Amino acid sequence: MIKATYSDRPLVVNILKASFDNNKSVNYLIPQDDKRDKRLRRFMEYSFDVCYSFGEVYLSDDRKACALILFPDRKRTTPKSILWDITFILRSIGLANVSKALNRESQIKSRHPKEPLYYLWFIGVDVEVQNNGIGSKLLVEVIAKGEAQNRVVCLETSTLKNIPWYEKFGFTIYDELDLGYLLFFLKRG
Repeated sequence: MIKATYSDRPLVVNILKASFDNNKSVNYLIPQDDKRDKRLRRFMEYSFDVCYSFGEVYLSDDRKACALILFPDRKRTTPKSILWDITFILRSIGLANVSKALNRESQIKSRHPKEPLYYLWFIGVDVEVQNNGIGSKLLVEVIAKGEAQNRVVCLETSTLKNIPWYEKFGFTIYDELDLGYLLFFLKRG
């Protein structure tokens, strides 16, 4: 696993955009219109920027998978983060979805464990090489990194087929949220 640099942003965004194209949770926030493709790209650019500044961004050694980690306790409101939020609203989710996004984020945060988190916001593998163990290897390394920092490793997923995969690595479901689709909350331990 290697720490991504800012120059890796396009690669990470491309991996995540393709990996999460049909994701219920992501598509819940993005208007399904003729600008959807651009909106999804901007969603992933925003996610990269936030995690790069207030967490960690990793690539697998072969640069075919990535993980975005957020440290919620380190996230700060800065002029740059405000600009990112405004851009995210205007170019990704749209003004009409602001209330829905804020409500969703509030409900998610209220369900997070109260101890310091190693929040796996996104993990994705290049769709051309999925199911070859690349994501599993990266997840093992991410877990080790989070545990070495004495943080609770947690995530959410709306993809039912991924739950057994996460459980294989010691994650358990500790909560769920019905947003018209089910969002499952998982943590290690």
